[in-house]
Amino acid sequence: MEGKIALEEHFAIIETADDHNVFMTNEAQRRFIREKVLDLHGERLELMDQAGIEMDIISLNAPAIQGILDVKKADDIARTANDVLAEECAKRPDRFAGFAALPMQDPDLAAKELIRCVKEYGFKGALVNGFSNIDVEDSSLYYDLPQYWDFWAEVEKLDVPFYLHPRGPLMSQLKSYEGHPWLVNPVWGFSVETGTHALRLMGSGLFDKYPKLNIILGHFGELIPANIWRTAHRIKVNPMGCPAEKSFKHYLCNNFYVTTSGNFSLTPLVAALMEMGSDRIMFATDYPFESIPEAAEWFDGLEISENERLKIGRTNAIELFKL
Repeated sequence: MEGKIALEEHFAIIETADDHNVFMTNEAQRRFIREKVLDLHGERLELMDQAGIEMDIISLNAPAIQGILDVKKADDIARTANDVLAEECAKRPDRFAGFAALPMQDPDLAAKELIRCVKEYGFKGALVNGFSNIDVEDSSLYYDLPQYWDFWAEVEKLDVPFYLHPRGPLMSQLKSYEGHPWLVNPVWGFSVETGTHALRLMGSGLFDKYPKLNIILGHFGELIPANIWRTAHRIKVNPMGCPAEKSFKHYLCNNFYVTTSGNFSLTPLVAALMEMGSDRIMFATDYPFESIPEAAEWFDGLEISENERLKIGRTNAIELFKL
């Protein structure tokens, strides 16, 4: 399929170019990713052309800003990254658009930076790498907390989506992974951590107050669509004080989108189609952590209707991001 739009496509600035080392142990792989994540206009564009990808919506690599303990430094690096991304996108506005990196350690600063990036640079929303550390490494700020609700008000007012991208669990939360380090990050821990964060947002009542919010999850929804019936059912049976006014299935289908990033399999696609419908799924590759040719070949060969392929590959993104 020609004209695809991809939207979990990563870049880095020098200050964040080695951040992926926290979840990669192979030195050759580390060097490979560093080279690719710093490139926007070379091999990336060639691969996009070969794969029929018309546009990438680019985002900063992980954990980047979310792992910076000092609030001022987090804000400074986020602004620097966003300035660089805006400059690079301006060179090829026909091929690249941007997601803002945000210093979520301070919700007021995060809101100001998102407003700046949307209004001055035309960025299409924000991509944030999971919870944020602050002051000490073994700390976490999740965005259902009360101090973030004014931030969410600004997101809704701007009418742009928020991509909740994974990061691994805190060191203090790794007991269940003990002796099995291979499970901690992309293999399993990313989805468990990010899916739990998304469920916290659903259960907090956030979408009752801000019903127009749109959250994007990669990797076909970080395990949520396949389990949403049971999740929603068990909370209905035993809510245990959950403040959400509607079912979790309602929020999934009305406030969330999922992408194909890094999960090139028919099974999770079918689960997302059955639970959410084709209007809530979009194409992504997760480059350079995954292969653009592999993602495109898989997607283009899927036995789905051409109407569904067009929506997932292109028109859903055009509508959501007002392209």
